Amino acid sequence: MKQKKIDRLLTFYLPVITLLVFTLFPLYWTVNTAFKSEGDIIKRPLHYIPASPTIENFVAAWTNVGFATYFKNSLIVGISTVVVVLLISTISGYALSRYRFKGKRGFLLMLLCTQFIPRSMLIIPLFIIFKHMGLISNPLSLIITYAAVEIPFTTVLMTGFISNVPKELEEAAMIDGCNRLQTIRHVVFPLLIPGVVATSVFTFIYTWNEFLLALMLTNQQDRFTLPVGLSYMMGEFNINYGALAAGSVIALIPAVILFSIAQKYLVNGMGGAVKG
Repeated sequence: MKQKKIDRLLTFYLPVITLLVFTLFPLYWTVNTAFKSEGDIIKRPLHYIPASPTIENFVAAWTNVGFATYFKNSLIVGISTVVVVLLISTISGYALSRYRFKGKRGFLLMLLCTQFIPRSMLIIPLFIIFKHMGLISNPLSLIITYAAVEIPFTTVLMTGFISNVPKELEEAAMIDGCNRLQTIRHVVFPLLIPGVVATSVFTFIYTWNEFLLALMLTNQQDRFTLPVGLSYMMGEFNINYGALAAGSVIALIPAVILFSIAQKYLVNGMGGAVKG
């Protein structure tokens, strides 16, 4: 019995605790720094709990640094991208799931292969295209780019989700008088809610955290998204660590809330995609 406890400690509890500490400590230290005054941040020895907690860093980040504008820009780009990606990937996934046509497997393989293209290779051609279109520092350029990057992968996901919806349900609805669009709207889509939530969350988190493309396609400070805005809080000669940490915490909040609300849908949705 003692040996079993030791084995369980070494093979389960110790690795899990190590992983949790390794993963959560940077988050804890960011939150810890966000609530410290500038003097406490640079004070030695380090304090693992703020001696005099303050919210000044959050106020400074939100008002003085322009973080409210960055937050709004990220929300506009993220929500718009999710709507575009969801619409196109659902229609494309339905076609790939329900119809047979020559080259279908090759097309699916091509969609997957697009995920191997480094994003950095797209920067120069995208910059030239959007410059000629007059869309540099325009949120539309980011929405188009993010949608183009995400649609191939989300289409493959939605194909798996839709394949799990029995065709017999659609056939029964058509016998009752529904056309194809009505069948998709009233029969297929309600059963796709876990998949839709999973696809939406992954797309939103990607757009919320993406930095490189946003940096290259935006050169006006009032159009920065959160990751770009955070990077500009690090000056050449001075870094306001407290405001930077507070900004990072603010940027984390929507993602944490989104995952906590959509957790059960994510599990069911990804299970459906794998099964499909």
